[in-house]
Amino acid sequence: MKYTVKDVLQFVEENDVKFIRLVFFDIFGVMKNISIMSQELKRAFERGVQIIPSSIDGFEGTGSDLMLFPDPGTLKILPWRPQHDRVARLLCDIRKPDGTPFEGNVRNVLKKAADVAESMGFKTKAGLSCEFYLFRLDENGEPTRIPCDKAGYLDIAPLDKGENIRRQICLTLEEMEINPLSSHHESGPGQNQIDFRHSDLLTCADDFVTFKTVVKTAAQANGLYASFLPKPLADNSGSGMHINLSLKKNGQNIFQENGKGMTESARHFIAGVLRHAAEMTVFFDPLPNSYLRFGSFKAPDTIDWSYHDLNPLVRVPDVRTDRARMDFRSPDPSCNPYLAFSMLLYAGLDGIENRYELQPESSYSSNPDFLPQSLQQACELARKSSFVKSCLPETIYQNYLDIISDTVSRSLQGGEFTRQSEERYFEII
Repeated sequence: MKYTVKDVLQFVEENDVKFIRLVFFDIFGVMKNISIMSQELKRAFERGVQIIPSSIDGFEGTGSDLMLFPDPGTLKILPWRPQHDRVARLLCDIRKPDGTPFEGNVRNVLKKAADVAESMGFKTKAGLSCEFYLFRLDENGEPTRIPCDKAGYLDIAPLDKGENIRRQICLTLEEMEINPLSSHHESGPGQNQIDFRHSDLLTCADDFVTFKTVVKTAAQANGLYASFLPKPLADNSGSGMHINLSLKKNGQNIFQENGKGMTESARHFIAGVLRHAAEMTVFFDPLPNSYLRFGSFKAPDTIDWSYHDLNPLVRVPDVRTDRARMDFRSPDPSCNPYLAFSMLLYAGLDGIENRYELQPESSYSSNPDFLPQSLQQACELARKSSFVKSCLPETIYQNYLDIISDTVSRSLQGGEFTRQSEERYFEII
């Protein structure tokens, strides 16, 4: 249900909601929040709530304070908080004091991308498949690298010790009106996967960041630690976040066969994604650790596509049904979904607009181009890309790549950005 301001104020008054968490995201999609009392909510809708941006990644140098304005359509009750004096959450738009939109607001980037697609006649939806690990805690309650079990792909209890936690996660998500499709144990010890039903891109991104909070909370409640680090265990499979993208034009799924295979628009779309894949990778895989995952345990490292092969960067399964979609397989769960979805959509639309030709799948696999093999290389490719620069506000483009460059520098110098500190840095996700 999409609430209006009036609906939210009435719901809060009638449902014993005492605290409102106003949530926004830094440039990397890390969740931030400020809590207000319910009696302050009407004022927040009308005038906003002030924050100081100088300590938030990507918000530095704005020259003024910023204002959070709650989006009433994003109201969620937090089921794990007390049921008396309840806690609700609202995602926020970010504005400058004069009321103009803040260029660093990543949700606005995705809204604009979806609007561009709609102006070209396309309705877009996305679903996700996300993997994560569950690790034991030590005697001080700190996370270890010891998995919660030794189960493998699709194993069952008692070998699979994540079964009840996945159940708890899925039931909590349903309480929050988020729709999981399925869940199972993945290939790595202590590794799990949950898949989500398709929704519009903004809702999908909003639900994904909420999902990560739910997973972290459920794991903690069960005495475990949930990690979304792309490659937490060197000798086991990494954790990916596959994006399943579908587009319709005039009610027709463009990835569905039309008697001659995929539609022309679908072929151009995939060609655009493949053409820009390397220069976009820094937005799909933003950590040094991300690049340890590529090329092993079916994680792609080449720029290719296929209908049926499980390993390529892009897959197009179910082309004979209305479930036909494009699966994009390189992102990992440390990415900012608002920027990742935006870049993927813009790349495909660029392919349609410029009618890029998709070569037969065999030609890509026989003479492949490769994804960047390090965060440094990915950052350099993005800086050289006029396409990437054209897709993003200057504030986000510059700040994102500057911070990534600093990450690379620290990592190369053996500084504080080790794998463990990456985990601490991104602990909120």
